[in-house]
Amino acid sequence: QLQLVESGGGSVQPGGSLRLSCTASRFTLDYYTIGWFRQAPGKEREGVSCISSSGASSNYADSVKGRFTFSRDNAKNTVYLQMNSLNSEDTAVYYCAASPYRCSSYREDDYVAWGQGTQVIVSS
Repeated sequence: QLQLVESGGGSVQPGGSLRLSCTASRFTLDYYTIGWFRQAPGKEREGVSCISSSGASSNYADSVKGRFTFSRDNAKNTVYLQMNSLNSEDTAVYYCAASPYRCSSYREDDYVAWGQGTQVIVSS
């Protein structure tokens, strides 16, 4: 079973930054689009960002555009989500997921491997 592992979550004050990481131990991320999703308390999971297998293209939800940056280091088999200017609405469990399809949608059915999630809390 393909599985991803997220890290880097934690508690931060509004305006602060965090960097999430996502890696895989049993398969190579190079061939996959990677997506970040999040689920806030009482809300459905939503797509936040995705990046193509080469890293040449990325996509961001309007709510995070200009604040979050998605990058990947295929040599380290790791992807990163740099989150800046965090606010309380960013509080959620963040998941990374791998898809064999293009980075053009956040259809969860397109993603074949998921991580367990990492908690991000933005609070003063």
